[in-house]
Amino acid sequence: MGFVQTEARKKMEIEEMKCMLAGCGGLNRRKDDEEFQGIRASSKQVVEFNDEEELVCVTSGVSYLGLAIVNRLLTRGYSVRIIVDNEEDKEKLRELETSGEMRTSKNGIIAVMAKLAEVESLVEAFRGCHGVFHTSAFTDPAGLSGYTKSMAEIEVRASENVMEACSRTPTVRNCVVTSSLLTCLWRDITTTPELPPVVNHESWSDESLCIRNKLWYAVGKLRAEKAAWKIAKERGLKLVTICPGLITGPEYFGKNPTATIAYLKGGQEMFRDGLLATVDVMNLADAHARVFEEMKKTAYGRYICFDRVIQVEDEAETLAKEIGVPANKIVSEDASNCGPPRFVLSNKKLCNLMSRTHRSCYDRS
Repeated sequence: MGFVQTEARKKMEIEEMKCMLAGCGGLNRRKDDEEFQGIRASSKQVVEFNDEEELVCVTSGVSYLGLAIVNRLLTRGYSVRIIVDNEEDKEKLRELETSGEMRTSKNGIIAVMAKLAEVESLVEAFRGCHGVFHTSAFTDPAGLSGYTKSMAEIEVRASENVMEACSRTPTVRNCVVTSSLLTCLWRDITTTPELPPVVNHESWSDESLCIRNKLWYAVGKLRAEKAAWKIAKERGLKLVTICPGLITGPEYFGKNPTATIAYLKGGQEMFRDGLLATVDVMNLADAHARVFEEMKKTAYGRYICFDRVIQVEDEAETLAKEIGVPANKIVSEDASNCGPPRFVLSNKKLCNLMSRTHRSCYDRS
């Protein structure tokens, strides 16, 4: 999905992809003198990996978050199959291949053509994979309106199709779905005055509230996550969902204006209530890899992921400047008179998991 890009824009994105994947392995080649073999319509033609290598699949693998996850998985020794569904993404990967940036290594990348709207296409793409990462990277076709109601419906159908395909693929053992912190924090205080002050992995947004306020990004993520859980429970599929705050990182807004604009709808309310949190894309990618690995042991359910809560006006204004949006999208004129935040975000569950993997927790609980 996406809008038509200029040649300059494509070149910039390719350079960013090169930087992210440099030194992390590459597209496997069957023969050095063959043309690019990664893009294929059917996974029947995909190069098979050795039994000792663990093969996983990443949907939307050429998105900003998708590439970060691919990067992290490669550095941890996985072989990664990336799903692409359009000519622009194929061109990007071909450019990376011909430039020599994608080098052969023990673990590498294979790209396959598949449509998130077609279950059978996904089943073919997942065949042989032990795990699936569904990153749900959708963009506004016009490139400027944020996220519409129809896009929310597409998000849900894609989630259903991915989960259905996972359940039909015998080799797929675990699935990690990228959801959003927005699925946890939009709760209606007018109908439930005694809401718990802590927002954590057990919290769910009120869908009717989101619909009334036309928070379509939250609606899409909420329905998509619930659909994934429904199918996982019905089919006995092991699933974990990660609910990140606003994703940040070098040039993130330039590459993902839709996601940023859509996430920040209601930004003033989130900031006022102490619920506006961000996460660096590489920290988020690391969390995906760590949670996936812990699924073999104790990881389960939902995980909230953030590394900073925006608590004061100066921080909000700095964030607005960093991501290139007006400060009034986050800070209201009367923000200084609002008093202390009503709620507290907690990612204690993820911090505990990261600690168990012998890595210091980078988030506050």
